[in-house]
Amino acid sequence: MSDTLSALAPAKLNLFLHVVGRRPDGYHLLQTAFRLLDWGDQLQFRRRDDGQILRMTDVPGVPAEQDLVVRAARRLQAAAEVSAGVEIHVDKVLPMGGGLGGGSSDAATTLLALNRLWRLDWPRARLQALGLELGADVPFFIFGRDAFAEGVGETLTPMCLPPSWYVVIAPGASVPTAEIFCAKELTRSTEIIKMPDFAIHTTRNDLQPVVCHRYPQVADAIDWLNHHAAARMTGSGACVFASMESEAQARQVVAQCPERWQAWAVSSLQRHPLYDWAV
Repeated sequence: MSDTLSALAPAKLNLFLHVVGRRPDGYHLLQTAFRLLDWGDQLQFRRRDDGQILRMTDVPGVPAEQDLVVRAARRLQAAAEVSAGVEIHVDKVLPMGGGLGGGSSDAATTLLALNRLWRLDWPRARLQALGLELGADVPFFIFGRDAFAEGVGETLTPMCLPPSWYVVIAPGASVPTAEIFCAKELTRSTEIIKMPDFAIHTTRNDLQPVVCHRYPQVADAIDWLNHHAAARMTGSGACVFASMESEAQARQVVAQCPERWQAWAVSSLQRHPLYDWAV
């Protein structure tokens, strides 16, 4: 088995996001539909025999000690009691503070890759439990399929969604998740729905009005994209998206996007590229 691995850390979309309650510890109870995208950060791993965990690339604004890839590697190293280490290169593609799950996906890819690189053979459920200690979205990426999520995002039911192309726009804002979930004006009592109902139920992103009020550029991007297809914010923002009828339509919309924003035409992803690296 090779001592080096390269892997994609795919982005996600929240097709809807409802805040349905709040636990005594302050965590919010959610319902959401997660969708994987065939687009994201690229990570490279090289095994070390001296036990050191080293991030070999700088990520602006994120010290190595706070980076989820480093924290994930160290958590797994300690939990599995392994003496090996790793060098991690991160080619950051996804905008930070965009609601696309970049940091969480990087952490999940790290856990899956090191499960292979360190020859641990941990089952998926055990990796998901460890991932939940790092962030609420990490278990989804280890789960590795489109999913209906409940709880704080850790209770996952697989979904079979048809392939689709999307336009994703980054409107030039980085939205702190904690700020939005702490907002007094956030709705926290949306009616609970059942998974089969979500496609026909009137859904929304409960965080979107709060973000649009505080970050007008997000509202502007939604308004612009709405002229082409029904647009919505993903996660806690700032990125917005819309489903397109074809790749050609997605690329046409991206070509028309105002220069002040970044835009991508991206396709859905049936399974995580590292899905088979956990049982």
